[in-house]
Amino acid sequence: MPLVAHTELPTFRRLQEEGEEILTPERATHQSIRELHIGLLNIMPDAALEATERQFFRLVGACNQIAQFHVHPFTIDGLERGPEALAHIGKYYESFEQIKRDGLDALIISGANVTHDHLQEEDFWRPLTEVFEWAKENVTSVLCSCLATHALIQHCYGVERTRLPAKRWGVYSHKVVDRSHPLVAEINTRFDVPHSRFNEVFRSDMEKHGLKVLVASDQAGVHLAVSPDGFRIVFFQGHPEYDDISLLKEYKREVLRYYRAERDDYPPYPEHYFDEAAQRLLADYASHVQAARHGGRQLKAMPEEQIVGGLDITWRDSAKAVFNNWLGKVYQITNEDRRLPFMDGVDPHNPLGL
Repeated sequence: MPLVAHTELPTFRRLQEEGEEILTPERATHQSIRELHIGLLNIMPDAALEATERQFFRLVGACNQIAQFHVHPFTIDGLERGPEALAHIGKYYESFEQIKRDGLDALIISGANVTHDHLQEEDFWRPLTEVFEWAKENVTSVLCSCLATHALIQHCYGVERTRLPAKRWGVYSHKVVDRSHPLVAEINTRFDVPHSRFNEVFRSDMEKHGLKVLVASDQAGVHLAVSPDGFRIVFFQGHPEYDDISLLKEYKREVLRYYRAERDDYPPYPEHYFDEAAQRLLADYASHVQAARHGGRQLKAMPEEQIVGGLDITWRDSAKAVFNNWLGKVYQITNEDRRLPFMDGVDPHNPLGL
């Protein structure tokens, strides 16, 4: 499913430089392939805004070549933005009003950072729930990532996430627990997924409200689940979209927070992520950071280049497979008019006929 560069968004150029197939609009018009229009509601903070674009665009573009993908990024009010991010959004993003007028075949909602104890206290809560309500009636399937999963489960089922004793942070082994569902067809029965979160919705709470758990981990909890109808909402608690360096970048930010005295404890390593050589380098660097903080000295750069070579991606193939299955099913049941969610004869309460 090649991506179509229907705007000048820099993400298209970056992905093309990585070897991804990106079609120009002119080339796309000469192919007899159906279009699918996928929304990306990007509510990540400024530092991760463009990286999140690339991560999700990459997963969409890696799917089978059965359609042309037009990905439509947009955002909502209630998020603190700096001048550069606002300029990027103003130039390349569509408005939610435009999205509603034109319609979507599927929708991806990213994670977000929060500043309050309860999600309903966030400034973006009402705008986010407005997108939820529109998508439930007008979009074939909505895929939620991490914070979006927690928010939609709370909004739809009244289940608030639970604060964990410590941050769930690292790369964890998961097992497919329902092999019959089309989203996990032809996928490894055990695979890794990165997680990065302080909160969790537990499997027991999901199943109590009819959600179907498809993939889970003994250490990290549920990764993949779907709404009771089997498809209209797809829930990720993990981050299959992450790059190999995503957790390294997060770790670096936490180290800098420690150096600036924004946190009291030195951050632990993400679990099952750094190899022994990286841990030795980072242990030496931790001694330097602690001495620099307490001595008021300038901080040297983290030895990232020496670490990156030892980082493995053990989740990319499974992430692509799930996205491929998801968008393949969207392709099979969505209406050719992207303002309508289903083709004639599809039961919205059981769209896959499970």
